Amino acid sequence: MKIKLKNLIVKRKTPIIIAVVIAVVGFLGWRVYKSVFAANKIPGMSQSGISIAVEIAPVERSSIKDMGQFYGTLIPKSQFTVAPKISGKLNQLLINIGDPVRRGQLVAVLEDEEYQQQAIQAEADLRIARANLEEAKSSLEVFKRALERTRTLHQKGIQSDSQLDTVVAQYNAQESRCKVAVAQLANKEAALEASRVRLSYTRIKTSWEKGSDIRYVGERFVDAGAMLSSNTPILSIIDLQPLTAVIHVTDKDYFRLKTGQKTTITSSAFLEKIFSGQVVRIAPLLKETSRQARVEIEIQNPEGILKPGMFINAQIEFARREKATIIPYSALVDRSDQRGIFLADTENKKAYFQPVTVGIIEGERVEILEPSQISGYVVTLGHHLLEDGSSIILPRNIPSASEANIDASGKPNTSEKNSSGGQQ
Repeated sequence: MKIKLKNLIVKRKTPIIIAVVIAVVGFLGWRVYKSVFAANKIPGMSQSGISIAVEIAPVERSSIKDMGQFYGTLIPKSQFTVAPKISGKLNQLLINIGDPVRRGQLVAVLEDEEYQQQAIQAEADLRIARANLEEAKSSLEVFKRALERTRTLHQKGIQSDSQLDTVVAQYNAQESRCKVAVAQLANKEAALEASRVRLSYTRIKTSWEKGSDIRYVGERFVDAGAMLSSNTPILSIIDLQPLTAVIHVTDKDYFRLKTGQKTTITSSAFLEKIFSGQVVRIAPLLKETSRQARVEIEIQNPEGILKPGMFINAQIEFARREKATIIPYSALVDRSDQRGIFLADTENKKAYFQPVTVGIIEGERVEILEPSQISGYVVTLGHHLLEDGSSIILPRNIPSASEANIDASGKPNTSEKNSSGGQQ
């Protein structure tokens, strides 16, 4: 019984002892930390005054461009489908995919026996019409002479008025038959010409008005031997010079675009090649579904290496400024709802915060509008730890402002003589 009571007392005292030990150890640790920190503390320097290692870059004066980046697809500037105007069997297909085609070139031939027979029949009908016209003209001449005799005899009183009227009526009737024969002849001539035109439709040729004389076969839709009805597609013909790039822009960039603007075109298929183009058409509306407008860019493709359907990147220059104040984009920081930079004082090894107004951003380069006359160096790495006036640790081999001789343009002046008296 005494052993159990002793164990119970020990169990109740153990948590109290542990709590007391922890409190004592914590208090002693705090006193030690305070005494050490006070011993190492430099008078007049707070924790924020600790020097921060940074990377810096010079402020430059150079040109900068406001470029718009867009993505789009290439389409042919001109594309049409070759199709027969009449039905028939396709006897020959004379070109294939990728072949060059000239204006007026024969590309396919249809079966033409039926249309040849129609032309022969039309020629026979024309000959009959011509014979009928000759007969009508001959009869008209006979009636004309009879009319002249009758009028002569009527003037002498030999022929009566009724006899003259009968001859005049016969002449007029024959004259009408002659006019009908002339009309029939014209009709048969037109029929013959129509049959010849239909016969020519069996020989399918390419035809276009403007553009280059040479184009290319983009697609083939049928093979030789196929039965075709009128307007059945046979081939598609495309023009590869120039090409059209189609991009879609939002309202943010829509009002900055103008026809005639120069563009730079690149493609992932030809990383080292740059193609030139210009904006030729801008849609007058933005589609409600996408809130974007269609813009067409004409691209010069003299070598024909660009192909319709390729994915392209278009760069359009909206603005350009010469002798602008340029800093790296990585130098920008935000402090207290202000955008700014840290200017590095390389002599005193201090960093000072400077609010700035940003202009054009071109890749990793940023234009500073205000203040425009800053020079020297800006902090590009480590500025997230800096405050205005913080001490900094500069990289090795970074000259001071006087040694680097930073001029008003922000670039090192290399015209100074070196220590040996020679030109750098």
